[in-house]
Amino acid sequence: MGQEEDASRRPIASRSSSWAIGMSARLARTGVTPNRISLLSILFAGIGAALILLTAHPIAMICAAISVQLRLVCNLLDGMVAIEGGKKTKSGPIYNEFPDRIADSLLLVAAGYACGFAWLGWLGALLAAFTAYIRVFGGAVGLPQDFSGIMAKQRRMAVLTAGLVAQSIETLISASHWSLILASAIIAAGSLLTCITRAKTLARSLERL
Repeated sequence: MGQEEDASRRPIASRSSSWAIGMSARLARTGVTPNRISLLSILFAGIGAALILLTAHPIAMICAAISVQLRLVCNLLDGMVAIEGGKKTKSGPIYNEFPDRIADSLLLVAAGYACGFAWLGWLGALLAAFTAYIRVFGGAVGLPQDFSGIMAKQRRMAVLTAGLVAQSIETLISASHWSLILASAIIAAGSLLTCITRAKTLARSLERL
């Protein structure tokens, strides 16, 4: 997540989990800033992307899946340290959005190249960025940010994680990349549908103002 006001925070069930509350509280008591946690998500995404691109070894795919989840942990904890931990900064909104777009692009583009369909990875990254653009645009014109849709960030990363785990198994029996192809296609198609539904909701909301 990030360092935004409660009204514009993405609803995440794990935010109320004991491990997240405990970890964010410990981080808040240290010198770690929310912005640094946000930047750390890019590092984990970069590691995951490198693993996806440079090797098809089953263990590498599992490690890449773990990197994807660690990226999401950073996205969760940065906002909790900022809001619940009282370390919100004026530059927080930048660190809330920019690292997410970079991390998404690194992972989705890498998956596209790894499965042999680079255009599919670039398409998924573009549509993922556009889902965020529509959400933030709604906030910019005075509406609540819309986190709805079948392929919001957590679901994109869930599909990619599942694809990487499936690919690790597939690699043991075949040289094909159907698992990553399917995951990339689902992410792109789901992101497109999310863009459409969010844009329609935004248009209706603006007409009611």
